[in-house]
Amino acid sequence: MTTTLYYFTGTGNCLQAARELAAELGGADIVNIARAMDKPLDQSAECAGIIYPVYMFGMPLIVSRFLKKFVSLKGKYIFAVATYGGMPGNSLGQTAAELKLQGQTLAAGFGLRMPGNYTPLYGAISEKKQEKLFLKARKRIKEIAVAVREKRQCRIERNNFFVNLFFSGILYKLGAPRIPDMDSAFWTDMKCTGCGICAKACPVKNVALVDGRPKWLHRCEQCMACLQWCPEQAIQYGADTLKRRRYHHPGVKLEDIINTGSGC
Repeated sequence: MTTTLYYFTGTGNCLQAARELAAELGGADIVNIARAMDKPLDQSAECAGIIYPVYMFGMPLIVSRFLKKFVSLKGKYIFAVATYGGMPGNSLGQTAAELKLQGQTLAAGFGLRMPGNYTPLYGAISEKKQEKLFLKARKRIKEIAVAVREKRQCRIERNNFFVNLFFSGILYKLGAPRIPDMDSAFWTDMKCTGCGICAKACPVKNVALVDGRPKWLHRCEQCMACLQWCPEQAIQYGADTLKRRRYHHPGVKLEDIINTGSGC
């Protein structure tokens, strides 16, 4: 069975999940969604997986746009994995609905809890707590791999009706259109050295260096890659991130994030 795993990531959770799932499947092509937006999808693979983080209790905007390309994948087994820190909401239900508009069916939708990275609201949990989540995630990925290998039709995992209605419905619909301009809350403190790592780490090229300082270009995905990967922790968001611990997956290196190859 041949499989292509399409992932979006800012701090490495989904890349690591894709790597581990590919290993469990006995090999799979791993493709960065941000670098595949203007490329045709692989028609030869029997299965296609979408792996993305939950933002604002829903899909990242770039993933929603990317799914429009799935209109070309006829007769494929399509599944999705949504990584989340708090709860998945109805993000996978959104995926199923978007695929339906493309004439496709989401055969299975799996939630995968990972450490959260939204520093504007909270700091990173301890390494000990992270490792506990990683152990559970590895077990969960093994279960997902079995279902994918057998091409099972599984239920779409989501929260209850009222949670989905409020968080993934009302809040997401009100907040998601504002995401591209939410980068106006980023700023740099005096520790900034102008190294440019923030611009290199941004998966959607939303950061440019101007006079040695980062400038955000208002096509943000709120992935927090710029803030989390800054080696000096000089990038802040609003007023509350100065003393909060940063996070990126310990199994993913900066080079994996900024690599220009299609498979990283």
